[in-house]
Amino acid sequence: MLDLFQSIHPVHYLPVLTTIFSLYFFIEIFGRYRKKGGTHLFWWSAGVFTYGLGTFLESAITIFGNSPLLNKSWYVAGAILGGYPLAQGSVYLHFKKRNSDILSSITIPFILFAAVCVFLSPVNLSLLETFRPGGASIGWQWVRLLTPLINLYAAIFLIGTALLSAIRFAKVENGKNRAFGNLLITIGAILPGIGGGMAKAGMVEALYVGEFVGIILIFLGYRACLREKPIFQL
Repeated sequence: MLDLFQSIHPVHYLPVLTTIFSLYFFIEIFGRYRKKGGTHLFWWSAGVFTYGLGTFLESAITIFGNSPLLNKSWYVAGAILGGYPLAQGSVYLHFKKRNSDILSSITIPFILFAAVCVFLSPVNLSLLETFRPGGASIGWQWVRLLTPLINLYAAIFLIGTALLSAIRFAKVENGKNRAFGNLLITIGAILPGIGGGMAKAGMVEALYVGEFVGIILIFLGYRACLREKPIFQL
């Protein structure tokens, strides 16, 4: 046990802060959903919740040590769900409800299938790291081939719509706040993806940093889009 804590770097505790901040963000955005309604706000609330769930599991692995169940739960919350709920919120915001419902009916069963396969998969205990999560220990490695499809979907509809909105609102006289907010959301959504790619190469610490900075930027972008007074006054 002593060796375990000697091997933990301070950055491994960063998900604790990310979880706390995600909880605060979730309470705010879910409160807005309860007040105003809107399917997009429901999905965004779910996205912030699963974001925090993923970092909560990372925190548990750091503090208590890894286990097959914790590792699988983290993989589902972080790698499979990832930015999907946030992306689906953007889908319902930017597209007609009928088209959004069709996309939901296609993607949700796919995600459920991938999640069930992860939990049913055997575990290679020799590849299960003591205090860091990862997908290498999942016995059915073919399941990991499903996650890029989900991540691509999330990138298109979360990062893509935010970037296009930033460009569109930048051309509108009173759209500077939303342009800046969507730009922050774009950057914030990209960072966990970059960190996730580095985590696959064994640098899970980069994921922790990307998640922490990413959720803060998404929150600031969300707030900027709601702000009525100009952020930048020339």
